[in-house]
Amino acid sequence: MEIPELLVPAGNLEKLKMAVLYGADAVYVGGEDYGLRKKAGNFSIEELEEGIGFAHQEGVKVYVTVNIIPHNDDLIGLPEYIEQLQELGIDAVIVADSGVFSIVKEVASDLEVHISTQANNTNWANVKFWKDQGADRVILARELSLEEIKKIEERVDLSLEVFMHGAMCISYSGRCLLSNYMIDRDANRGECAHSCRWKYTLMEEERPGQYYPIYEDEQGTYIFNSKDLCMIEHLPELIATGVDSLKVEGRMKSLHYVATVANVYRRALDEYKKDPENYQFNPEWLTELKKISHRHYTTGFYFGKPSGKEQNYRSSGYSRDYDFMGIVRDYLPQTEEAVIEVRNKFFQGDQVEIFGPETDTFVEVIDQIKDEDGQEIETAPHPHQLITVKVNQSVNKYDLVRREREG
Repeated sequence: MEIPELLVPAGNLEKLKMAVLYGADAVYVGGEDYGLRKKAGNFSIEELEEGIGFAHQEGVKVYVTVNIIPHNDDLIGLPEYIEQLQELGIDAVIVADSGVFSIVKEVASDLEVHISTQANNTNWANVKFWKDQGADRVILARELSLEEIKKIEERVDLSLEVFMHGAMCISYSGRCLLSNYMIDRDANRGECAHSCRWKYTLMEEERPGQYYPIYEDEQGTYIFNSKDLCMIEHLPELIATGVDSLKVEGRMKSLHYVATVANVYRRALDEYKKDPENYQFNPEWLTELKKISHRHYTTGFYFGKPSGKEQNYRSSGYSRDYDFMGIVRDYLPQTEEAVIEVRNKFFQGDQVEIFGPETDTFVEVIDQIKDEDGQEIETAPHPHQLITVKVNQSVNKYDLVRREREG
């Protein structure tokens, strides 16, 4: 049977390659301009060319975000950029603005265009409008229920995409002025300061200087701080809506996040595809997703309008219970050793977990560490340093290593 595309974010070239290797059907990336994540690593034209080549070799599509809400000056150079993207062979651009849409259609009429969630796609008439304009896909707003999505799919014959995992924006479909108003950083032009995650208190006009936490907590409150979306327990319900693409948020997230989320949802979708009638949720998938940096989980609007429980009132931070330690670069079967590129400091005696696309998560105690010269060392503190460690089962190139934090 056909199952929806697994669409994974890639904030830079290394993350793109990891997303591809860990099971993505498609990745979405941003160039150095015209996207909504200026603080992400983003891609130069040369990096785009390399990334597209790598992805296409593995049968994976690449979509490029051109989804700012532009002012006049933002349109300078845009037609030339779109032409470059078409020449590179990207599979689609993601746009939010009708003016940008018209420019794409004018200079690259054969290029597939996806309408961003920033365009507030909340009803079938809006989706039909974009279809009539020549759009190839609409990315629906996060503020829709499963039933609303089904009705849109029934009314309009067009490819639909929905978010299934990642951060939730407190503003409607990401249209936000809070950052712009407070510190002159325009979220709709790629410079969001995440002001919604800051700490806020309440002051009454006649009582200046007296601050009242909206939630009874001496630390204040985080009234706009949404929990993260996670639909791993409800994939059958999402698939039943008839959507064509299931999207993970997170172009600014870590390599560990990208690999873990791609790996978990790939396994779940493949299990569903094998036998939909007897598909069962595996609790280990949720356990894995709790090992990445996240803000606790919610199902968002999918099963009805959220209540106050969907907000984090105690903290604006993430739950970070594991550190990403390194990447397996080779396996030496004769000596049963793994060659690991260090990303976080290793210590002799560390208990770590290793996992990958073909490697189920297992625990390993690092009894011995050897440097590149084969000399035994007690610690490996340098990023990108290559070390060799004993492992009690075989591993594969590009498997990842992580360590649970103490306390």
